[in-house]
Amino acid sequence: MQIERILQSQGFGSRKQCRALIRAGLVSIEGRIIDNPFEDVAPAGLQFTVDGEAWTYREKAYLMLHKPAGYECSRQPQVHRPVFALLPRQLADRDVQCVGRLDQDTTGLLLLSDDGQFIHVWSSGKKRIPKVYEVTIKHPVDDALVAQLLAGVELHDEPAPIAAAACVQTGERSLRLTVTEGKYHQVKRMVAAAGNRVEGLHRSRIGGLSLPDDLAPGEWRWLNETELALLAELEAR
Repeated sequence: MQIERILQSQGFGSRKQCRALIRAGLVSIEGRIIDNPFEDVAPAGLQFTVDGEAWTYREKAYLMLHKPAGYECSRQPQVHRPVFALLPRQLADRDVQCVGRLDQDTTGLLLLSDDGQFIHVWSSGKKRIPKVYEVTIKHPVDDALVAQLLAGVELHDEPAPIAAAACVQTGERSLRLTVTEGKYHQVKRMVAAAGNRVEGLHRSRIGGLSLPDDLAPGEWRWLNETELALLAELEAR
């Protein structure tokens, strides 16, 4: 693949912009400056540098982000900054999208990708992929609240009661709640329907993928091969 096309696919600009970077001597591979934008290079596993920034070629982007509060999962945010502002420009420019959404005041694990099929599968509720939330509520937890969430609550515009896949008390005013449907504002609406109110919401797990302890709020990283295999295994069920 021509090196200018590789740069373009990785989000370094239009073909014209990438060509200019190369002709300016700002692109190198293994210390060798590449000055011919049409030079053919094998993309698989390619590591290169653009204006001093090291980069590894990836045909598709699969990321996890520890979403902080105060960011919207939208390209056209209404009030707050978009989560894409937390990513390198190259990723935003290659049209990476959120896989599902978290409210601006919800924190935790968020997946992002530019793979349309991956986004569709993991955003859809058809696979009933479990998502685990750490929930802080206004009033103390009791056995009746947990039982009600497990038995199912009625939500407006839903034809049948919605039940949590799992629900355990983790503190005087906190729960760990697992849902599989992916309904709009589902956790908040379920807790409200059970007579309480969510005051803090954090997603800790999607499928078999947990938010790493060492990924601070606002930080992101690529999904590794083990994590992608774990997601693929669940997707295939």
